[in-house]
Amino acid sequence: MASPDILTINEANFKAEVLDAAEPVLVDFWAEWCGPCRMIAPVLDELAAEYKGKAAIAKVNVDDNAQLAGQYRISSIPSLLIFKGGQVREMIVGLKSKAELKRLLDAAIAG
Repeated sequence: MASPDILTINEANFKAEVLDAAEPVLVDFWAEWCGPCRMIAPVLDELAAEYKGKAAIAKVNVDDNAQLAGQYRISSIPSLLIFKGGQVREMIVGLKSKAELKRLLDAAIAG
């Protein structure tokens, strides 16, 4: 179960919640059957709480939102995209440390 601080994104709310967001949004493209996706989930829960008000953390289930996954050329998961101003600023594929994700989020917030 995801943290209440994490946005659940689908094709219907992607533009409003991600592209039109005032703050940076880290979007986790994931699936239920993906082991590494389950491993990174607790880190994302922590980041969602720590960055509340500065950046948003969101999840897109690729099985339920294949069009979005295709649009952003998601070929392996987990894939984490950081959006700012409606544009992809960073794309991270695979497991990364919390420190690395924080560094990328801090850079997106600053820049």
